[in-house]
Amino acid sequence: MDRFEAMQVFCKVVEVGSFAGAADRLGMSTSAVSRMLAQLENLLEARLLNRTTRRISLTESGQAYYQRSLQLLADLAETEEMVSTNTASPRGTLRLTAPLSFGASHLAPALGVFARQHPDLKFEVMLSDRVVDLVEEGLDLAIRIGAIGNLNLVARKISSARQLLCASPDYLARHNPPTTPEDLTQHDCLSYSYAADNNTWIFHNPQGIEQKIKVAGPVLANNGTVLAELAAAGLGITFAPDFIATPLIEDGRLQILLPDWEPEPLPICAVYPSRRHLSAKVRSFVDFLGHWFSRNTRDTGV
Repeated sequence: MDRFEAMQVFCKVVEVGSFAGAADRLGMSTSAVSRMLAQLENLLEARLLNRTTRRISLTESGQAYYQRSLQLLADLAETEEMVSTNTASPRGTLRLTAPLSFGASHLAPALGVFARQHPDLKFEVMLSDRVVDLVEEGLDLAIRIGAIGNLNLVARKISSARQLLCASPDYLARHNPPTTPEDLTQHDCLSYSYAADNNTWIFHNPQGIEQKIKVAGPVLANNGTVLAELAAAGLGITFAPDFIATPLIEDGRLQILLPDWEPEPLPICAVYPSRRHLSAKVRSFVDFLGHWFSRNTRDTGV
């Protein structure tokens, strides 16, 4: 049994939803398709498909094998194209994840331009502030702000973001504005739950002095836009990346506090699993993002 042919047959069965339909698409007999899938399951010692008289469905193992098989087959096709033509163009499906707020406001416009340039490439986009396991979830690429997570991942910086300490005019009218980082211990602080230490805010002044301040407040949330909107509503003080805070500052809903005390800018990185041969679709998109954000930094506020 040819493993790659078995993968192709398996993926076609899943795509079409039936053995007969896959056999028709592949120019094979239904019995040959069924036999090859049985051989594949015996080789893997795992059931990939649940079969009934009316339909088939993926098992948990089958879902994982299907996602990895799609990736392997796409990589093989790109490698063959690169060898035969000495060039590789993006093809297949690019599966990526990005933080919710950044993905909606900044990644989407870039993705739209890139997609128009590559009409043969499809995209699956998962927006989540959670740090997902790329390999486990079958993703090609992640956009990460700050820590990249797994040390086995490769990170390429595409931009950076300032963190801004902000509060609303209403909140500042009801509380004495902080003049030093230590003053924040007397304020309601709204923190980001996915930060490495969400109750510790780190500041640096122009002289390089660092201060770590333990803060507390009424809200801990896993989305920066929610925290910024709550701060704009007068609930407290928050640390917000500039791509979230800038529109609210420009509208007068938030004010910057302690401008002489800022943390280091957060790196914005394209992150992907370590591979000796990077696929054309990932390489092209990462290159594009680097150029896109270098050209649009002034416009986006990133």
